[in-house]
Amino acid sequence: MDYLKQKVDAGADYVCTQLFFDNRDFYDFRERCELAGIRVPILAGIMPVASRKGMATMAGMALGARFPAALLRAVGRCADDASVARVGVHWATEQCRDLLDNEVRGIHFYTLNRSDATRQIYENLGVKDSAALRV
Repeated sequence: MDYLKQKVDAGADYVCTQLFFDNRDFYDFRERCELAGIRVPILAGIMPVASRKGMATMAGMALGARFPAALLRAVGRCADDASVARVGVHWATEQCRDLLDNEVRGIHFYTLNRSDATRQIYENLGVKDSAALRV
């Protein structure tokens, strides 16, 4: 947190989090930033689960991002990666709904050059583009 505060004090305009799957982790981070005097916008990093193999890769990329038990159960019920991807889009959509309801300052979608899931999330949220999320 000290290094992040130094970056903000040196002129960083915003903070973008690593990917996460439990919004409580984001809210805790946001509160700790506030306690540290970090006042720049904090963008939530969202990456929809696309496959079982991808889940392990994602956790490694985010230094051990934890998967909530409910998400693990949902993925465990899936027969194939197409089903896993649908669960991933649903989970990420619900994360985004909750984040927007709790006044997130921005959402960054990690797409790995595959934006179809992000388009589906926008569709699920009932919006065409990012501008429509600014309410």
